[in-house]
Amino acid sequence: MCSTSSDITEKIIPLFEKYPIIGVKKENFYDFCKVAELMKKKAHLTKEGLEQIREIRKNMNSYRESYQDEADLV
Repeated sequence: MCSTSSDITEKIIPLFEKYPIIGVKKENFYDFCKVAELMKKKAHLTKEGLEQIREIRKNMNSYRESYQDEADLV
């Protein structure tokens, strides 16, 4: 169970680093990690940091163009 924002960097991210995500969701995870790091540094509390997060979000999920890593072609 996650109840604090530190659980993201201390539990969730390490779990998915140990058991990597395959496919396009892997790229979303990398972006999720970038946002988590920005939030850990409190960048989300500034206008510039919030804009960085918005830019990262623009490429996530259904907005991301197709990506297929050769390692995913098993």
